[in-house]
Amino acid sequence: MLQTLSTASSLWNPSQRSACLEIVEFQRSQLSSLSPCPFYLKFGSKSVQKGRALVSGTFPYACQRPKQYPAGKKPGEYPQNMDLPPVLPKKKKKPYPIPFKEIQKAARKDKKLAERGIEKPLQPPKNGLLVPELIPVAYEVLDAWKLLIKGLAQLLYVIPVYGCSECSEIHVAHSGHNIQDCKGPSSSKRRGLHSWVKGSINDILIPIESYHLYDPFGRRIKHETRFDYDRIPAVVELCIQAGVDIPEYPSRRRTNPIRMIGKKIIDRGGYVEEPKPWRAVDPSSSSIIDLDTCGACERFPPPSPEDVPIIAQETMNAHETVQTGVTKLMKKYTVKACGYCSEVHVGPWGHNAKLCGEFKHQWRDGKHGWQDATVSEVFPPNYVWHVQDPKGPPMRSALKRYYGKAPAVVELCMQAGAQVPRRYKPMMRLDIIVPESEEASLVA
Repeated sequence: MLQTLSTASSLWNPSQRSACLEIVEFQRSQLSSLSPCPFYLKFGSKSVQKGRALVSGTFPYACQRPKQYPAGKKPGEYPQNMDLPPVLPKKKKKPYPIPFKEIQKAARKDKKLAERGIEKPLQPPKNGLLVPELIPVAYEVLDAWKLLIKGLAQLLYVIPVYGCSECSEIHVAHSGHNIQDCKGPSSSKRRGLHSWVKGSINDILIPIESYHLYDPFGRRIKHETRFDYDRIPAVVELCIQAGVDIPEYPSRRRTNPIRMIGKKIIDRGGYVEEPKPWRAVDPSSSSIIDLDTCGACERFPPPSPEDVPIIAQETMNAHETVQTGVTKLMKKYTVKACGYCSEVHVGPWGHNAKLCGEFKHQWRDGKHGWQDATVSEVFPPNYVWHVQDPKGPPMRSALKRYYGKAPAVVELCMQAGAQVPRRYKPMMRLDIIVPESEEASLVA
């Protein structure tokens, strides 16, 4: 068809060509109003080699329209400003990460298979075997975790951090802020102002610990036997169960998968005697001391001024690596979290230690309300106020709506000279100019 049109177009006179172009443009406008067709017809003057002769004329050809994205946004772009996740009330259970109807649907499916005596189909790592493609990710996360602790310990010599002695508020600046949002026991006497003290690395990187299990599919931890197990960072325990081998924290590596009917394990390969806890050995004589934040500031010397921006950027990259890697691992490996408190357990089911003291713990006899964990529960971001001028005047409650927030690690590294990742910029509100106190009343 195009060949016929090209041959006929060479015989048209200029008036016929212009009339045809008008008709085509009119038809294009009608089609575009009816349906957004990705292609449109266009005429152009070209010279085409047809056999041995060179034919010149106006030829029609199809062109593709540029792809339009909804609301004018392209993939990978972030909004100009973004609100933080809402603070969940303490007198209420956390929402389920997976919709409850889907949980019930999966439970009914397993129950039907169990009633018919059919084994539950399990894929790694649900059947106790490792996922080979996630083993390098686990080693990468563990190395980034060590680098993150080392970088934060060195940056705390340069960037001051303050923490409230009455609540969990953290502020990264040369002085504490004056925002009256303290929820501590004696906050009413201070009219909501914080009682600032010098902060530590545990204020920046919240220590979320979990019990180390030699066999996650073995015996469950009871309240009476809770002291027979080591407590290590949840990120480290997740890496160990994903394939990282640490001599001080051994883990059982199965070669045959486990078998289950419903919720009952019918073949786990037998029980194996678990090794004794590692904490009986001197911790200073091993390299695993780098996996914990305890005493990190004493282990590393203060950095030189010219090395501060480099350390800040390495720490920022390590933080992103840990968060990305934990997200990948948690898509396969099961991690449980209490729906009422901050307890986390890495394994197919939670433990039976009665240590929950949050909302209505008396009704549960201190037992945790286990549900699937989220990445923010295993590796919490710990949001703090973003300070545009760390050496400037302290923040005030009257201008609270103009301030942004960022994770404590990101804010600390940014003040030390690191580049901020794009996904944190909307919540930091970098494009908003904070007005003076007199101008704030005039802003609509």
